[in-house]
Amino acid sequence: MKTSQAFKTLLLYRIGATLSYQIMMVAVGWHIYEITNSVVSLGLIGLAELIPYFVLALYAGHAVDHYSRKLIAAIACGLHIAVALFLVAIALDWLAPPVPLIYTAVAFIGLARALLRPSYQAIFGQIIPREQMTRYTAYASSAFQICVVAGPGLGGLMIGFAGLEWTYALAALSGAVGLYGITFIQITHEKPEGLNTNFLKSFLEGFRYVRKHELIIGIMVLDMFAVLFGGAVSILPAFVKEVLNAGPETLGILRAAPAAGAVITGIYLARRPLLEDSGKHLFLSVAGFGLAIIAFGLSSNLWLCVLFLFVSGCFDSVSVVIRGSIMQLTTPDQMRGRISAINGIFIGSSNELGALESGIAASLIGLVPSIIFGGAATLLVVLLTYQLAPQLRKLNLKDLT
Repeated sequence: MKTSQAFKTLLLYRIGATLSYQIMMVAVGWHIYEITNSVVSLGLIGLAELIPYFVLALYAGHAVDHYSRKLIAAIACGLHIAVALFLVAIALDWLAPPVPLIYTAVAFIGLARALLRPSYQAIFGQIIPREQMTRYTAYASSAFQICVVAGPGLGGLMIGFAGLEWTYALAALSGAVGLYGITFIQITHEKPEGLNTNFLKSFLEGFRYVRKHELIIGIMVLDMFAVLFGGAVSILPAFVKEVLNAGPETLGILRAAPAAGAVITGIYLARRPLLEDSGKHLFLSVAGFGLAIIAFGLSSNLWLCVLFLFVSGCFDSVSVVIRGSIMQLTTPDQMRGRISAINGIFIGSSNELGALESGIAASLIGLVPSIIFGGAATLLVVLLTYQLAPQLRKLNLKDLT
């Protein structure tokens, strides 16, 4: 199978699975709140997903390196389809009581999410030649951002016009599209000789590799703390209400702005990859992201806010593409699953903790000061990492291909 054809087939898997996840999560939030009318119940959705994700993520990485990557990816899509159909039954009042069953469904979504990332990353690294890694990483990032925007939007429209049961049915159909894509991709996974089958020893081997590799540690630290401190998106509902004095339609515009910037930049980078001075471009992009968040926090005009969030998405896309390329080019094929899982744990925790940090900071020092603080903290992380990771600072992706 040619690289372009294999990539399109893999992308079909990722788009289907991502849309399924996004549609289900927006529908589950609406469903739970409709039943309970409780904000706390919405927070418990994240917890119900996060716990099983963390429990399975590291073993999922181990499994991806030892067993069929196609099978693990297919299991993830199968879980999405089964959970979506289960939620259809709940929405039709065929099963009761609904709230505990919905949280149970979310827990299985967390299990599927734990399987998706390492299987996708491992297959991506296997089918894409090293010299084309940066270009295809940019295309993949753009496609993912489109799904992040389209999924919730499509889910919201379906809830309003067709009802929850048809929304969950659409999520099941999207999962089936992902399953179709992974079924037809042509790859083989040959287990290298001497590969440790003991989970604990296998995980420790991956952890030691990450710990000793300055490039991987550097990009993980940058990503984790940029997400942790720059999580202004998590408090956008409060910003829209308190600063802009606007309604939910404004929230939708602001949520779409960074994704739009990321998509456009990703397409540009696919055509003009940053192979020279990649490390410096990485640090500049994360610093630019922090500055854009500060500028957003200082703005009270809607279109200025949209502009700065759009710019933050542009900078974030540069960072995502370079970091993704570094991760793929520096990870041996037999360790892709474990390294991706370890990275997923870092990023998964920083997303949840970032939302918590933003909420606590906003309650302690105020909404706008907390956003400015987050952007400034991101700049500080960039400066510290720039000093402590000279290998990352001097990196040229061209040298790795």
